[in-house]
Amino acid sequence: MAKTALVTGSNSGIGLAIARQMAQAGYQIALNSFTDRPEDHALAETVAAETGQRVIYLAADMAKPADCRALVERAHETLGGLDVLVNNAGIQFVAPVEEFPQERWDAIIAINLSSAFHTTAKAIPLMKAAGGGRIVNIASAHGLRASPFKSAYVAAKHGIVGFTKTVALELAGSNITCNAICPGFVRTPLVEKQIDDLAATHSHLRKEEVVRDIVMQKQPSKQFVTVEQIGATTVFLCSDAAAQITGTTISVDGGWTAQ
Repeated sequence: MAKTALVTGSNSGIGLAIARQMAQAGYQIALNSFTDRPEDHALAETVAAETGQRVIYLAADMAKPADCRALVERAHETLGGLDVLVNNAGIQFVAPVEEFPQERWDAIIAINLSSAFHTTAKAIPLMKAAGGGRIVNIASAHGLRASPFKSAYVAAKHGIVGFTKTVALELAGSNITCNAICPGFVRTPLVEKQIDDLAATHSHLRKEEVVRDIVMQKQPSKQFVTVEQIGATTVFLCSDAAAQITGTTISVDGGWTAQ
């Protein structure tokens, strides 16, 4: 029977790349986001056609604890098991602490941190009953380093790293591993918009100069991480080669956190 994986926040960007690479590695996949549009289900059909695996789409609002837990249960029931849980869902907002809107703080903590608690808590008994599993949390270089004006995001991603370690220790010896991937800057549509905004602000600079001198200031390689690299790292953490890797962070950040 094919192994199964649920990837939260996976109808675009990093999450979709992870789902695609997991499907290419032979996993049945549950895609997820908060919308429930025909194009979401069409995306699942497209990935299924590309990879030859069963791929479904399940809508759930990761800001709601009940939705998070129900999502895991639905994925398990629909796919007939749950071997891998990838907690990827996340949002961002940038502002000084004293100006940071409370509702934005609450939403970032709920989606970027608390959702991983709820999905993991629901998945652990299912994985234990099945004899094992893999939990992969998509953190960030900001789970290991801070930047100004990103208080909620940095707090949430630091929290994900700590949560990862705790879960790994609790599950040691159960054949369930839990690890965090910490990407640096990845060229997603979200980052592309930030580049365009910065280019408009710094109109005296060419776009490639904005990328090199402003966006990539903290990333020594001066190259973006690709979504495919994050997907491949996830596949590795779910492989037999990674059976004794647990409770750790893997930085895919062009040297950012080496500084």
